[in-house]
Amino acid sequence: MAPPPRDEMADYRGSGLLDGKRALITGGDSGIGRAVAVAFAKEGADVAIAYLSDQEDRDAAHTRRLVEAAGRRCVVHRADLSIEDNCRVMVEHAATELGGLDILVNNCGTQNPVDDLEHLDSAQWEYTFRVNIHSFFWTTKAALAHLPSGGSVINTSSINGLRGNKTLIDYSATKGAILALTYSLAQSFQERGIRVNAVAPGPVWTPLIPATFPPEKVASFGQQTPMGRAAHPDEIAPSYVFFASGRLSGYYSGEVLAPIGGETLPG
Repeated sequence: MAPPPRDEMADYRGSGLLDGKRALITGGDSGIGRAVAVAFAKEGADVAIAYLSDQEDRDAAHTRRLVEAAGRRCVVHRADLSIEDNCRVMVEHAATELGGLDILVNNCGTQNPVDDLEHLDSAQWEYTFRVNIHSFFWTTKAALAHLPSGGSVINTSSINGLRGNKTLIDYSATKGAILALTYSLAQSFQERGIRVNAVAPGPVWTPLIPATFPPEKVASFGQQTPMGRAAHPDEIAPSYVFFASGRLSGYYSGEVLAPIGGETLPG
């Protein structure tokens, strides 16, 4: 990728906000997930990351090295989270290896643009939902047995879940569903003392972009924002630190942070 995405939190300095915490991050091999994993580690958390396939083995290994360089443990788990049982096994593996879970970041996702609804077939629609929203439900349900009072669930949504996108119809639908799930779980988990929030970024320069968009869209990606560019993952990860830390966001649940490059939305 040119330029390379900034996703290593190289200039980030932690202050102990997550000392002793244990976090599971899906889609943690690169992009936002990697930046969040490293930021959490620099704040004192041990981290487990999940990723899709052997094609991402090198990326996951690099994330692990970054976490370990920050002095924390990193558990790596490869799994296709579009399958329910894999979500359960992943959570149990992470909880066993880390000795419990305090933070869950549902961040895995897939997208495949189409020019028109006629080109969106049922197989793609169903797969997008299984990865982008079903896995969030399955993973959170499995993690509930491990998350204590004071725990935190953070879901990755998108600007497209707030306003839609004509070429990302199925993706946008799942990102909107993530927001409704966040609101509902925040209410449901209140008596358990578990906070549930979401981050809904605008355009972010991650490997998913050149992997799914044609070259002409990649070349202009993010230029429509008021800031005139896409964000780097390092600029998004602090939102997750905010929601993970009870010191910073203990009175926040059912909230959405939308780092969208200066755009303002009504409502």
